[in-house]
Amino acid sequence: MNQRYFAIRVFGCQMNVYDADRLRETLTSRGWAEGGEGDADFVIFVTCSVRDKAEQKVLSELGKYRASWEDCGKPRIALLGCMAARTGAEVAKKFPWIRVVAGPENLGGVADAMEESYEGGAPRLITGDTPELSCVPLSRSNRHKAYITIANGCDQFCAYCIVPYVRGRFKSRPPEDILKEAETLVRGGAAEITLLGQNVNTYGRDLTGSLAGYGFSRLLADTASIDGLKRLRYLTSHPSDFTDDILDVMTSRRNICPGINLPVQAGSDKVLREMNRRYTRNEYISLARGIRAALPHAALTTDLIVGFPGETEDEFEQSVSLLEEVRFDLVHTAAYSPREGTPAAKRADQIPVRERARRLVRINGIQTEISREINERMVGHKFEVLLDEPAPKGEGLLQGRTAADKVVLVSAPPDMSGKFRDVLITASSPWCLDGEII
Repeated sequence: MNQRYFAIRVFGCQMNVYDADRLRETLTSRGWAEGGEGDADFVIFVTCSVRDKAEQKVLSELGKYRASWEDCGKPRIALLGCMAARTGAEVAKKFPWIRVVAGPENLGGVADAMEESYEGGAPRLITGDTPELSCVPLSRSNRHKAYITIANGCDQFCAYCIVPYVRGRFKSRPPEDILKEAETLVRGGAAEITLLGQNVNTYGRDLTGSLAGYGFSRLLADTASIDGLKRLRYLTSHPSDFTDDILDVMTSRRNICPGINLPVQAGSDKVLREMNRRYTRNEYISLARGIRAALPHAALTTDLIVGFPGETEDEFEQSVSLLEEVRFDLVHTAAYSPREGTPAAKRADQIPVRERARRLVRINGIQTEISREINERMVGHKFEVLLDEPAPKGEGLLQGRTAADKVVLVSAPPDMSGKFRDVLITASSPWCLDGEII
């Protein structure tokens, strides 16, 4: 039998990285080998639908395979993930080299469908009930770090968000499955694990029977107690569900990293109500202060949307003032992107694209200065850094992160990747720190 090759391309969030790692594990266990796209029989696209720009990027990349497909009938494409769930059937009609389509809930059927296509089978749109993709991703792209999705879907139904429509309603994984996977990952060399969910704080609320009452704080404590786990992170939190018991666990476990992503999305109470975010500006600020009181060295990051339908100039300025008051370490900003099927996309009071872009530039400039000032205060201080991978730019540099998730660049040989080292910070920028190993 000829060797079958695959390549994987990941677009979007860490949950997609986790799904890609599980697919890699499944395929290699079946005899497939991972290689470059030039040799691949299948290229797997794990896609995102959060913003239109993410989908347009995938469409642009798909078009580049036309000549190869028409010349030699390969590579075939497996279009997976949120975009596949939303528009996969339609996209496959446009690009006939797409031979497998599956949303996030149907990944367990992908390997079989790829093998059928390899043998000449018809294109497959995988829907309905499929087996779980239940493997531990030991063949990860990063050996030192690992992700675990603890719950799928979301029940928040924020007015701008497509996630509940493409990933489904919120469903917690059994805690014993999560903990067993974490233990296997640590034995396999993972020094750091990140627990993933659209809203990790909601974990366990749908569990019943003997597991009723088993919530996120308990899962966090149980995972942190795994022997050999050096660092534990989680993404992402919803402010209305971030409770004191989570902070209690974080303060009692040294290996839980003090980096918290707490998406605020807007600084105006009116916009927050229309987004269906279920908290007020003052409630968010009070929560941020409580986190910093409990964890003085915490790095607080957030997500923020500008140009939501109907957002006035004054309401936008309230988002600006929120950044100046809370002073986040990092803000993931985005201009509002209408997603078909969401309530916000149906509104008639859409903000013009140019105005959204103007607001994005302004708020990015303000946050850049805040991040610059915060990072400058770290120069001259020492931090333990997990050296991770070659830096994207700069020969001879490795990139790593502090416990608070600050990116640090150091001069170090490649074989130091995966090691913890004390690093003295020597310089800073709004986005990263430079340091020397001591």
